[in-house]
Amino acid sequence: MSSTRIPTLLLALLCFSLAAWAQKDIAGSKDHPLIARYPGSFIVEYDQKTFDEYELPVGKSVETKDGWKMTTQHIEGKITLLHYQYPEGRSHLEVYRNYQSALQKAGFEEVFKCVDRDGCGDGNLKKLGYWGGWNNHYLLTKLSRSEGDVYAAVNWAEGGDNRDFFLGVFEIKPMEGGLITVDAAALGNDITRTGHSAVYGIYFDTGKADVKPESDAALKEIAKLLQQNAALKLHVVGHTDNVGQLGSNMDLSHRRADAVVQVLTTKYSIAAPRLDAQGVGPLAPVASNDNEGGRAKNRRVELVKQ
Repeated sequence: MSSTRIPTLLLALLCFSLAAWAQKDIAGSKDHPLIARYPGSFIVEYDQKTFDEYELPVGKSVETKDGWKMTTQHIEGKITLLHYQYPEGRSHLEVYRNYQSALQKAGFEEVFKCVDRDGCGDGNLKKLGYWGGWNNHYLLTKLSRSEGDVYAAVNWAEGGDNRDFFLGVFEIKPMEGGLITVDAAALGNDITRTGHSAVYGIYFDTGKADVKPESDAALKEIAKLLQQNAALKLHVVGHTDNVGQLGSNMDLSHRRADAVVQVLTTKYSIAAPRLDAQGVGPLAPVASNDNEGGRAKNRRVELVKQ
């Protein structure tokens, strides 16, 4: 669905005074622009990250010998987590149904929903609340957009007199690039000292070997290093994380290394015999592949002195 057709969610309710809301909201908090609050609610917890990762529950949590395990989908992008308290005299179910209806009208499609421990299992949703009990409702929806998909999750777990309601909005988008600089002198120092240097400023789309334009700054510094050291010859080695099949990752890492060599020889006129493309896939990690931070470190190109 085109983003130009996506309305802000009004929840089909009468608007309350923004000034009245602001008096109760915690400092620095605000509603997400796509999804309005239930009228009369106020924000008691708020967290927003321009780029972060999150494990979104997409299936029932099951009990194993090592404890409860959630079925999740790893997502990255802009993350907004809101904890509301809705007004007295309203029920959890009424608030939930209003969100459910509004999301559906705005084009969000249901990904997963569950009710109570029988349907949801037992588990902690971080700042989306805790679903390990009865009288609980969880709903995950997805809106497809050309500029990046949006997931919206709502959750409540009723207990006592609480009026807590949780909303998470997850906007899938790539991390802002160009924030890590590569310097020819630093590359040369690493190679002199250790025989190799890792480069994190070369970018590819997931599963592809085409060098992206935002890699130019790093490639220019590699070319400068080679131009300043006429006798230097390098192995250009591609590395991946361990997501996917080993054979595919080995092939992908080699194709990426070869693509880097092609750019250096054609765009920067580096003699082809000075460069040797190799790929080792996930076989030489520098960090754990059990989390995205480690996987990001493992996805790299290394320059190794021949």
